[in-house]
Amino acid sequence: MSETKEKKSWFGKLRDGLKRSSSAISSGITDIFTKRKLDDDVIEELEELLISGDLGVTTAARIAANIAKTRYDKEIAPEEIRAALADEVAAILDPVAIPFTLDESRKPHVALIVGVNGSGKTTTIGKFAKQYRAAGKKVVLAAGDTFRAAAVEQLQVWGQRTGCDVVTTKVGGDAAGLAYSAMEKAKADGADLLLIDTAGRLQNKSDLMAELEKVLRVIKKLDPDAPHSCLLVLDATTGQNALNQVEIFGKVCNVTGLVMTKLDGTARGGVLVAIADRFGLPVHAIGVGEGEDDLQPFAARDFARALSGVGSL
Repeated sequence: MSETKEKKSWFGKLRDGLKRSSSAISSGITDIFTKRKLDDDVIEELEELLISGDLGVTTAARIAANIAKTRYDKEIAPEEIRAALADEVAAILDPVAIPFTLDESRKPHVALIVGVNGSGKTTTIGKFAKQYRAAGKKVVLAAGDTFRAAAVEQLQVWGQRTGCDVVTTKVGGDAAGLAYSAMEKAKADGADLLLIDTAGRLQNKSDLMAELEKVLRVIKKLDPDAPHSCLLVLDATTGQNALNQVEIFGKVCNVTGLVMTKLDGTARGGVLVAIADRFGLPVHAIGVGEGEDDLQPFAARDFARALSGVGSL
């Protein structure tokens, strides 16, 4: 019973977090489909609505075409369209809804956390640390965003809160050297997981990418297979810019999975569908709030229903 309650409360948070996205899509569907047959004009309006919801041109066109296949020239209730939309979105998201898992054969499993400044990297690291500490794992944190004193301090707070050691260096220090020291410590301590924070100054793209490449080279000196995961943290409020970020970071550090934050209070949650459709990368977790438990494994059908404005669980 408690699991059901917990699931309902998470779905409630998700639905509340996606309210701006879903209300725009849901009310748009009502406007388009009230007492009208599904003809070419209506399909085009539905497509435009989905594009405005940040689902992307290609994805929106295919979803609208799929919905029209068996319903063309029929009068359809808005509720049926919302349900059909939820099914189409879930079909895109189901294959990428893959929880982050620790490779127990690695001591430590090294996870490099990347993303632009302000995307929520440091908070995501803290929340992952809390979850794995609660599961009895030994976790080490590396404050690799050496250019921002606030990021280092924030990670130290998470370290105190979760009982994790935090490896730091001076502000402006060498991020690659810091990553090397953190790996040495994590290995010596027999840690299960090493989470490495990184800088995200995308306006100096070439400098940032050169720094990331250096971090990767140094890590591989201690373990040729590391990092074992490279998680890209995306801020949902950036909308279509998130697609560019997946592309840019993917070229440098072989992104293995995604975490999407700040889905609460944004009307741009649909971009996750466009990202899943275009890149097919695993979506490990999503965040719908500032609370420590507001980062949860990504559930495709829950997300699809919340985004489409379909009922509750």
